Amino acid sequence: MKNSVVVGLDIGTTKIACFVGRQNDHGKIEIISMGKCESLGVVRGDVRNIDRTVESIKTAVSQAQSRVPGQLNIRSVYVGIAGQHIKSIQHSGLITRKDAESLIRQIDIDSLIDDMYKLVMKPGEEIISIFPQEYIIDNDPGFKDPIGVPGARLESNCHIITGNVTAVRNIKKCVEIAELEVKEIILEPIASSHAVLSEEEKEAGVVLVDIGGGTTDVAIFYEGILRHTAVIPFGGNIITDDIKQGCNIMRKYAEKLKVKFGSALPMESQQNDTVGIPGVRGSSQKKYISVGSLTSIIEARMSEIIEFVNYEIINSGYESRMGAGVVLTGGGSQLKHLSQLVMLRTGLDARIGLPTEHLANSNQQLEHLASPMYATGIGLVLNGFHNKARIVGETNSVEEEPTNETKKNKVNPGSPRENFFTKMISKLSEKVPDIFKDED
Repeated sequence: MKNSVVVGLDIGTTKIACFVGRQNDHGKIEIISMGKCESLGVVRGDVRNIDRTVESIKTAVSQAQSRVPGQLNIRSVYVGIAGQHIKSIQHSGLITRKDAESLIRQIDIDSLIDDMYKLVMKPGEEIISIFPQEYIIDNDPGFKDPIGVPGARLESNCHIITGNVTAVRNIKKCVEIAELEVKEIILEPIASSHAVLSEEEKEAGVVLVDIGGGTTDVAIFYEGILRHTAVIPFGGNIITDDIKQGCNIMRKYAEKLKVKFGSALPMESQQNDTVGIPGVRGSSQKKYISVGSLTSIIEARMSEIIEFVNYEIINSGYESRMGAGVVLTGGGSQLKHLSQLVMLRTGLDARIGLPTEHLANSNQQLEHLASPMYATGIGLVLNGFHNKARIVGETNSVEEEPTNETKKNKVNPGSPRENFFTKMISKLSEKVPDIFKDED
């Protein structure tokens, strides 16, 4: 598995980014390539124009492929999903095992989750992901990990992520038209959590706030378990629109003002500063914007977004258990003094989460990747490797007692039958190419 690659595709409102990761010889994850393109067909996380989105995906993937020495052929991707259509519900699941004396294995948990996917949803909605929380075994509650425990009745309260059928289908269609296979669709704040949160923070209680261009995604963890998710239909783009309207300037200048001079809190030293904005083509007159006015516009909108976040924290029921505070990530978190405003409005500690904390790249490479806007894309790669490791672990960990039928068919080492199968497998191996050979 260490020679395989995983590709994450972040289909966002402002950008589409493709990240390629691999495991090094020490088992650590490295990002070996990335490609990025402006997102032209996505609005607030929803695909509105399939043709434009496909073109952006192809451009980002092509850039990622061309930046790897040798030959890289990207064929499958882990895709992030967000948007105001995303919802979450809590629901209990239950399975009854035939043998109460045998130990619970991963296959039993998978069976419980698979059964939950059969839950009847509202028209137009489908289940995207299911996250079991504490387990109950034979009416005994409080199990975080039931594997290795005997029992007949296994149940769990699950956190279920749902989305609009059309929105999910459109994302899959865009990826497939771009001649790629969707390995898995993952909720973007869950992907970002893999990149910016530590296990200690998830255990102590933490609020992940991923501020994108079109939406702000919230994920709350406590005792290492995902407890609550929400999507707020406002992001960095609405702040740009507010500046555009409030200062009566073109949108491209509003974006530049926000990035270069914007702040979430008014600063005494900047209240009287002014910035000159070029006039419309053909006009020599400049428009002068007060930095104090700019900051007031930004603070008003960011305070509104933070109030929505605070509502979700209170609504989750874990308000008093957030020992690790708030971790801000996403492109919108790069706004100056944002963490201070969050601390002021929520009363919780806050920090900016960088997606390089769990990577093994060199310092020079990490500096290039050390932007919160890349948290989702890098998190998708880390999530992909986590899933691959879990599947390998399931395969290696289950050793069942051989049945009489298995004993009959078991091949003894060195026997003529064993030699025959060895030769056959060897010939097949020569004919079947290594699917990752061109991707190293």
